[in-house]
Amino acid sequence: MQSFLPSLKVAATLAACLVSGSAFAYATGQSNYSGKSGQTCSSGCHSRSGTAPTVTIDGPTTLNPGQTGNYTLIITGGPGVRGGYNVAVDGGEATLTAGGSDSKKLSGELTHSQPKAFTDGSVRFAFTVVAPSTATTLTLFGAGNSTNGNGEDTGDASSATQLKVKVGDGGGDGGGDDDGGGCAAAGGAPLLGAALMLLGARLRRRQE
Repeated sequence: MQSFLPSLKVAATLAACLVSGSAFAYATGQSNYSGKSGQTCSSGCHSRSGTAPTVTIDGPTTLNPGQTGNYTLIITGGPGVRGGYNVAVDGGEATLTAGGSDSKKLSGELTHSQPKAFTDGSVRFAFTVVAPSTATTLTLFGAGNSTNGNGEDTGDASSATQLKVKVGDGGGDGGGDDDGGGCAAAGGAPLLGAALMLLGARLRRRQE
């Protein structure tokens, strides 16, 4: 029995370490929480009990095919001690590249390599997008987490955002087809009216 007790203590210690370490599981970043698949930081790795920050993506909304655009995900407000992020892109064969040592690429997406301290109420993560070689419309998905730095998942808060980027002529995603259909429908109304007037005139002639 005595030989069993030390083993039990070791197992209990390991379990405690795993539980306490779970709060730091995403300290070095995570993918699939940008909002592209419906998940964000608050739905996956952090509770949302703090004041929500404002998250924006700053950068060009139009690119030429093959052009490289410079972007920045900005987290403002919230608990505002340290921040992390996740960015993904949808639409075409665009390429994301981290803009500094504070970020890394993970499963084709971008995330923080470690929590980054806020400066003057905000934290910024730079990255680039290389547009695909053909016209299309990209959607950049970004989620940002503002933490209180206590090492736990409580008291933190996150928000998500999106940015549309038109590549070339946008690949026909700008609603041109709908406008064309609307114009065709509107243009058909005078023709129908003329046909009805002509039919009425013929009927009157027969009655005479």
